[in-house]
Amino acid sequence: MKLIKRYYKNKKILITGHTGFKGSWLCALLNLIGSNVYGISLDIEKNSHYENLKLNKKVKNKLLDIRNSKKLNKHLKIIKPDIVFHLAAQSLVKSSYLNPVETWTTNVIGTLNVIESVKRLNKKCIIIIITSDKCYLNKEKRSGYKESDELGGFDPYSASKASAEHVFFSEYHSYLKFNKKIRIASARGGNVVGGGDWSKNRIIPDFIKSIIKKEFLKVRNPYSTRPWVHVLEPLMGYLKLAYKLDKNIRLNGKAFNFGSDTKSRKSVKDILIEMNKKMISGKWKFSKIDKKIIETKNLNIDSKYAKKNLGWKAKLTFKKRIKLTAEWYYAYIKNKKIITLDQIKDFLEHYK
Repeated sequence: MKLIKRYYKNKKILITGHTGFKGSWLCALLNLIGSNVYGISLDIEKNSHYENLKLNKKVKNKLLDIRNSKKLNKHLKIIKPDIVFHLAAQSLVKSSYLNPVETWTTNVIGTLNVIESVKRLNKKCIIIIITSDKCYLNKEKRSGYKESDELGGFDPYSASKASAEHVFFSEYHSYLKFNKKIRIASARGGNVVGGGDWSKNRIIPDFIKSIIKKEFLKVRNPYSTRPWVHVLEPLMGYLKLAYKLDKNIRLNGKAFNFGSDTKSRKSVKDILIEMNKKMISGKWKFSKIDKKIIETKNLNIDSKYAKKNLGWKAKLTFKKRIKLTAEWYYAYIKNKKIITLDQIKDFLEHYK
């Protein structure tokens, strides 16, 4: 961990999608270890995790649409980043059905624009393209998908994330494989939990909102399983990946899964039961599934490649992940207290 902190101190880090859930945690984490953090995002939502942390005072922020290549090129020329973490995306399955054009253009063309803008800089840079565990063609496998498994998707979101992986793969083999200054890799993260997420149509944010409103939560797929990880676990994986990629050219152009082990692949119902041990007052009921919206029942990814090459694995237990998440929301609801930095410091202290 000391090597990671030393490596990132004073480096210019650009995070696209920095005002989102994962982006805001990454901003806070990098700021804490002494990086110079820059961010590109469409907007800053009111009462978001990013706003509540007052990260605008610590991050050099630019509101910009990554689909606008001219503005993106111009801004990256000003920043000249050492490392780019590309998180910007339309990241919700249900929203992708309502806004397919926005989903496709943001997740595919936006990814291409980010890579192309870095290429124009003609300087040393590490690019980490963050996609999703949903980039794999869903075959309802019980075993975890490996990085070599078939990509694809039935819904617009999953298909667009698979396509973003194809963009990464093509850009590497067509151009960056022969570029001595730029190195690139992709990170396929598991389903993330943690405090500060207020997104629509996500199980924990919806559960918390139902508690605040004193309503029943309608649960569509209570027995769906996911490779749940606490937000800090994959973020540490991304930091390790960029560091190792800089030191080892053999990792250039590779894809990595960042998910939990088989013991942590719990159902939506398991999450609600565990959350309620802290929140107490949560109530839910099962609702009919909208058959027009295709959602994976069983989703698992195999992260052995990351363990072998990066020394990374998701170390928290399922109960610990949910406990940290519940504690964050409990502190916020009861006292309007944001405990993000406390949780990051504690995580870093125990992470090896």
